[in-house]
Formats: sequence, C-alpha cells, structure tokens
Amino acid sequence: MRRPPLLAAASAALAALAAVLPAAPAASATATAAAPVAAAAPAASAAATAVRGGDRLYGAGGVSCTVGFNARGGGSYYALVAGHCALAATAWYADPALTVPAGATEAYSFPGDDYGIIRYTNPSLSHPGEVHLGGGVVRDVTGAAAPRIGQSVCHAGRTTGTRCGTVTGLNATIDHGGGQAVHGLVRSNACAEPGDRGGPAFSGTLAVGLVLGGSGSCSSGGAAYYQPVTEALAAYGLSLY
Repeated sequence: MRRPPLLAAASAALAALAAVLPAAPAASATATAAAPVAAAAPAASAAATAVRGGDRLYGAGGVSCTVGFNARGGGSYYALVAGHCALAATAWYADPALTVPAGATEAYSFPGDDYGIIRYTNPSLSHPGEVHLGGGVVRDVTGAAAPRIGQSVCHAGRTTGTRCGTVTGLNATIDHGGGQAVHGLVRSNACAEPGDRGGPAFSGTLAVGLVLGGSGSCSSGGAAYYQPVTEALAAYGLSLY
C-alpha cells in the first residue's frame, strides 16, 4: 500500500537520523585521542631550558654557582665560573630541585687564581653566549678583552643587580685568609656585595672578568674585584661566542 507523502517523509527522516547516531561514538573517540597532543606543550618548554651568564647552577648539599660566561673549545661547551665555587661539587643541575642535569666540573684553579669550568653534558639544555642582566634582559657577548685603567665596566650580581663604573686598578689581591689569596685581579669602582660573586663583568659586548668580591657597600660606595676572563680562557684553550 502506498504511504501518504507526510508519513513517507517522516520515515525517511528517522532513517537518516538512525544512520547518523551510530557515528557519534567514533567522533568522541577521535576527540579523546587528540587530547595527548595538547598535553605535549610542556615538553617543548622543558626543551627550551637555557643557562646563560648570570644564571645559577646547583649542586648537592645546597651549593650553587653563578655562571660568569659560556665558552666553547674542543667540540664541547662550558660554564666559566669562580674556581672556589667549581670545587664545591662534581655534578651540576640547572634547577634547585636537581632534576635537570647540566654538567660536571672539569677543572679549576684556586687559590692563586680563582676560575674553573663546568662542562655541559645535557644536550637538551641550551647555553647561549649571552649574559642575563635580570628581569628577562640579556646582553650578547661577542668576545673577551684584557681590561685597562679607565675602561668602562659593568657587572651583573645576584644581590645588587647590574652596576657600572670604571676600571681603577690592576694586579689587585684578595686575601681570604688561611693561605687562600688570589692575585692579579681587576679593581673597579662599581660596587659589589655578598651574593654577587661569580657574576659576569663586561665592557660593551666584551667579557672582562668574574666578580670575586667587593669592599664597602652599594649604599655608601664601594669597589668590586674581578678575575680576568682572558686568563681563564687561555688556561683552558676556550673562547666566547
């Protein structure tokens, strides 16, 4: 028997709806499978972890070293740090929780001099040839130079931030007592305070030294002392980049 036109249209609509409804679970499964793609974003962030001059590396027992500059030589990359700090640990990490391996102490010279190098061993950790001045501000470093009297100089310290002045002396000495004296240092009238040690000192885009200490204070005027970078680079056959 022939159906009325309205009934035939309704039947056709129901058949079409029935054909669509079974496909819904497949669409849901597709959406669920796509979720892990969005979750992969943190991995990209972890891969972008970087250590620059002015940043810290961390060792077991709560020790930390401020990186002065990144250097390279012999196919490897290194963090140039104060020697008295490099000897404080053998393995170093890029975070205080010690979950991101960075490298290992390769060599150091202290006392007499005060410099050392940590060789980077984690290929997922980048190490740009820049120095971090704080607040997300970085400065590119293109090379190193022996300082001269009257030269303008700035340094980046973890305590006092970026301070600038001029080179006022060469071949200065810091005596830590107990036979631990360091010689051949650069003196500037840019102040430094405890916590600034190891930070990068630079003139324009040229590395000058590593902050080793200071006298006076930033509130009343003071001085800073630097380990010359050129001496450390020559000792290990490294260059900045």
